[in-house]
Amino acid sequence: MRFDDSLRTVLSADQGPGYGAQSAWRQIVDLLGRGRIPVDAVDEAMARLRDLRDRVPVQVRAASGRALAFARPPAALVAFFATDTLAIAAPVLRTATLDEAAWLDLLGALTPATRSVVRQRRDLPAGVVRALESFGATDFALSDASAGAATVEEPAAAPADEAEPAPIQPIVLVPDAPLSPTPFVALGEVARGLPVVAEALRRADEEPATPSEPPRYEIADLVARIEAFNRDREDQPATTPPAPIEAGFRFETDVTGTIRWVEGVARAALVGVSIARPGIHGVVRIDAGVAAAFHRRGAFCDLRLEVEGLSDAAGSWRIAGTPIFEPASGRFTGFHGAGRRPLRHESAAPLGPRSTMSEGLRQLVHELRTPANAVAGFAELIETELLGPVADAYRQRASAIRSQASGLLTAIDDLDTAARIEGQALELRPGAVPLGDLAARLATDLAPLARQRGATLTLSGEEAVAATDDRAAERLMARLLATLVSAASAGERIGITVHPSGEHAIVAFDRPRALADLSGDALFSLDGIGEGEDGAPLLGAGFTLRLVRNLAVELGGALSIEPDRLVLRLPALRDRAADHTPGVAPSPSA
Repeated sequence: MRFDDSLRTVLSADQGPGYGAQSAWRQIVDLLGRGRIPVDAVDEAMARLRDLRDRVPVQVRAASGRALAFARPPAALVAFFATDTLAIAAPVLRTATLDEAAWLDLLGALTPATRSVVRQRRDLPAGVVRALESFGATDFALSDASAGAATVEEPAAAPADEAEPAPIQPIVLVPDAPLSPTPFVALGEVARGLPVVAEALRRADEEPATPSEPPRYEIADLVARIEAFNRDREDQPATTPPAPIEAGFRFETDVTGTIRWVEGVARAALVGVSIARPGIHGVVRIDAGVAAAFHRRGAFCDLRLEVEGLSDAAGSWRIAGTPIFEPASGRFTGFHGAGRRPLRHESAAPLGPRSTMSEGLRQLVHELRTPANAVAGFAELIETELLGPVADAYRQRASAIRSQASGLLTAIDDLDTAARIEGQALELRPGAVPLGDLAARLATDLAPLARQRGATLTLSGEEAVAATDDRAAERLMARLLATLVSAASAGERIGITVHPSGEHAIVAFDRPRALADLSGDALFSLDGIGEGEDGAPLLGAGFTLRLVRNLAVELGGALSIEPDRLVLRLPALRDRAADHTPGVAPSPSA
């Protein structure tokens, strides 16, 4: 199937408040980012984006900005996102690819905060780097809103009868002062501003000094303190963070509660978020209990964290953290913490807007399923000649229509499952599912697709029984295996390994070469893998993998991405796991 996604089609659709405006915004940004709008229509598209911006929530604008990381947006679109809030502008500025002239035109319109994002890049043309340096100390000056974090004293005017020049006044940094929400210069930015300091020292050296008392250079003292701090930090033993938890992540904050380090999931959504303030931070929502624990410098456990977006950090988490204090002085330095996926009984109540959207999607799915079933039924009547004999050409066309209608119904079922997960309306019936038998049956069903791709499927390991819903488990594994087979190339072997592991039943799938070098963010944003092939996911590999990940969480498990394979973990059935004889007979090679 092909959909008309031209600009005229998008502009003619409903763009009223709510879902209509959000849908139009996403489509126009996607068309612009992928270069699918003619040059003479770019101005019209940008004008429509400016008109829609106030009607589109921050979360949606931020998600569309992060999606541009896999495209090459034009300079006009980059400049448009760069004028938005920092949470929306930063992902675009970190990944945009522009020529030198476009960067130079853009720099003047950026704020100090957004220019600081551009300064972190190491792939800019030399002319752009020089232009950034020309802004000098203006990007490092703190506004009045930052009072308490740092103050800069104005130099006092020298008396008229005093011959010696006024000394350079010190920059006073208050170590324990709270930081304002405005981005503020870090030590790396101070180091980048050292040429300005050196120039000030050179000018001071050229001025005459009285022989009785040499002038003092407090800025030089500040530079020396920075160097001493870096030396002392390298000499100090590293603090051991808490041990990682399975299918989770670890994080670390500074003294203000801002997350500075993340390991285990994509960092972009979490780094820079403050646990000291509850509520919404761009695409992240934090439980108020976390902020309460931070302010009393106490530990917290199993509190909620919600992350929007398409990365492997998206979804619901339960986080725990412990305050860290310097052993020598007892000074508070931040939090170490870890996050895990919630269990089924820990799921939070659905958010209002998301629930409304899922209800609308389920209604749309219902409207689509009825005509698709009718088309498939009439095609089958013609193919089987139940209404009378027909020519071979018509029978072949009816067979093709029935096959495509079947694929469309599969996509409709996937949309319905995604909507039920979104609205927390998925009906599950706990039972015992032998994963080895299920994997063998699915490998046999997908053997024709594997032969068409020139690949083979092999099954090995031990029998493992999962305590989960049989229909959901079959849908999950079938969609995942079909996506991997669709991405396979001639001569490849996709191994399926089943085995029990403590409280989990494990199914590991080898990653084909086409997916071998992709991270979690890239895997969940795939498009076009296996397009046109029988059995390939109609809605795209990225959508299918996101559906598999979310469905695994609903079943009390997780989908983890390892360097050479995808690992599915489901809750094991303890009381029956020992009753099964080890040894899964390998399925015939496809």
